[in-house]
Amino acid sequence: MVLSGGSSQQVLRRLQLLYHHGFLERPRAQLDYYYRSGSQHIVYGLGNKGALLLQKEFGTTSHTSSWGEKNRAAGRIFLEHALLVSDVMVSIELACRVSGIRLLTEDELAGAFNANGKRPLFRWKVKVNSRLRLGVVPDQAFALEFTDQTGNRERSLFFLEADRGTMPVMRRNLSQTSFYRKLLAYEATWSQSIHRRRFGFNRFRVLTVTTSAARVKSLVEACSRLKRGRGLFLFADRSVLKNPDDILASVWQTGIPGATDSFLT
Repeated sequence: MVLSGGSSQQVLRRLQLLYHHGFLERPRAQLDYYYRSGSQHIVYGLGNKGALLLQKEFGTTSHTSSWGEKNRAAGRIFLEHALLVSDVMVSIELACRVSGIRLLTEDELAGAFNANGKRPLFRWKVKVNSRLRLGVVPDQAFALEFTDQTGNRERSLFFLEADRGTMPVMRRNLSQTSFYRKLLAYEATWSQSIHRRRFGFNRFRVLTVTTSAARVKSLVEACSRLKRGRGLFLFADRSVLKNPDDILASVWQTGIPGATDSFLT
């Protein structure tokens, strides 16, 4: 799937030219793909020369002083996770283009907050109980602006979790990392109205895209253990990305086993 409108071959040729002229780099962590199968697509990362060009032409700013070092430090697990996040966001953007829904990216939302004199950070801490305080860092934040059934324009905030199935779903102790801890942190974010105070949205939902239907089932079962806030969460496996037209449909599993929904309702 491409967003530029050109063919895949045209995009590939442009990427190769940008790489050979030093604007892009190829993270070395992906080399093991080719030793194993040789059939994986090449992943490109922004180079220092490319970052300087973007800053000159579009006024973009970067928190990274050396993109070359960042690309060299990127491991295979990081790349696979980043690619899943990108695949989801590309599918959502393509679906929005077809349906007439406006997608507001994380950068656009941050810019709007900065214009109001605020400094939004899509990472925060929340108190889950008297002894546990957790940090929340979504893999991606975005908003959708659309017309509801009454003809009014609505905006909804979303947080994306790209789950590759490497994190335990449940653990005996909440002090240990688990996906259930993430669910608890988002539930506390909602119950304490952090989304209203911090981002100015009346509601939000958490979309989780994972590796398989079996993993979806496990995540839904964990979500069903929450005392409240189960309606915040929607789950799907990555097969939902095969057809971008379907991603806005009611194909997402809710936090209630057996129930599906669209994330625009």
